[in-house]
Amino acid sequence: MGNFLKKKNNRRKFLKKTVLLSTAAALSTFIPQTLSAKKIYNWKMVTTWPKNFPALGTGAEIFANMINEASGGRINITVFGAGEIVPAFEAMDAVSSGAIEMGHGGPYYWKGKVAAAQYLSAIPFGLTPEEQNSWFEKGGGQKLADEIYKKMGCKFFVCGNTGPQMGGWFNKEIKTIEDFKGLKMRIPGLGGEVIKAAGGTVVNLHGGELLTSIQSGAIDALEWVGPYNDLAFGIYKAAKYYYYPGWHEPGGVLDCFINLKKWNSLPKDLKKIIEISSKATTQRITNEMIAGNNLALQTLVKKHNVNLKPFPDEVLKKLAKLSEKVMSKLTSSDNLSKKVYQSIINFRNASIKRSEISEKKFLDSRLKYVKGKKEEEEIIIEEIGFFTSYCNSIADYFNFNKEDLKNYIFYS
Repeated sequence: MGNFLKKKNNRRKFLKKTVLLSTAAALSTFIPQTLSAKKIYNWKMVTTWPKNFPALGTGAEIFANMINEASGGRINITVFGAGEIVPAFEAMDAVSSGAIEMGHGGPYYWKGKVAAAQYLSAIPFGLTPEEQNSWFEKGGGQKLADEIYKKMGCKFFVCGNTGPQMGGWFNKEIKTIEDFKGLKMRIPGLGGEVIKAAGGTVVNLHGGELLTSIQSGAIDALEWVGPYNDLAFGIYKAAKYYYYPGWHEPGGVLDCFINLKKWNSLPKDLKKIIEISSKATTQRITNEMIAGNNLALQTLVKKHNVNLKPFPDEVLKKLAKLSEKVMSKLTSSDNLSKKVYQSIINFRNASIKRSEISEKKFLDSRLKYVKGKKEEEEIIIEEIGFFTSYCNSIADYFNFNKEDLKNYIFYS
């Protein structure tokens, strides 16, 4: 009996030891995977926008919160406005160096680092926001953008769109192309290059400097975004005329840029969360811009008596021709810029043929035949007018069939 108990006890010890060793072996492989899956990433995002700036600044906050929630707190992103950590135009330097994990701004701000970046924002007489989104996803734009941003040590995502912009605020009337000569204007990107070619002087300013610069006379004109953001900055207080359409930026792409090493360190599921969140944020910002512009335009016209004016057709025609010359010259010395520009042009040309019988025809019909209250009618004319005018200038320049728009009643 004693020997039996002794053997039973030894067997228990053996089994216990075996179980412990097996458990330890299992945990040795399981624990690192579990800890890895639950690793917390505390990231900073710097932007080129003032803190909580409508749609653009708040859009960056929406983007960060979306990632935080979708990841279950595995990525915690804290957003900093322009100047809170680094100045607006140093955001890319901070992210490229790895000092900051990610940023939010506009691709044309980085043309001094990689010239081809500016074509991703917008090209004069280029793509509408819907066409831009389609080009990035289905027209090879994302691949080209990644090639550009890799040179800056970053991963690229579209993360917002301003929608069709206005032509800018001026303190003198623009009656001919000659009126741009000697004009000091804040207008970034490729539109600025066209203004230079027209004889103007381009002044590079961030949002916080706009109102004081035009009030002091440091600049004669400026282009910012559209009614929603322009109203928030009070630019109407210092400028006489508000021109349309935004020929230079029919849709303004916003970018999310992530340090490439930081991006590559993320697991696949978190990468996918960022990718999906950037697309959702793009739509959210676009939605806010449309709704905000609708209301802000009414406020500018009705409450602040802003003088809305269309660029004369002859001015738009000459700007279109000048744009083509400028783009040809700029891309001739840079192969990557040429590749990006040609890709956009190919997509635009296909879009022009389609939009001639779809969006443009519909907008023309809506403007002519949908009647509302008289006071609303004037706003509708102005609200649609800048986009319609943009479409017409495109149709004129490329000799596509179009109806005579002299039947249209513009705000006078």
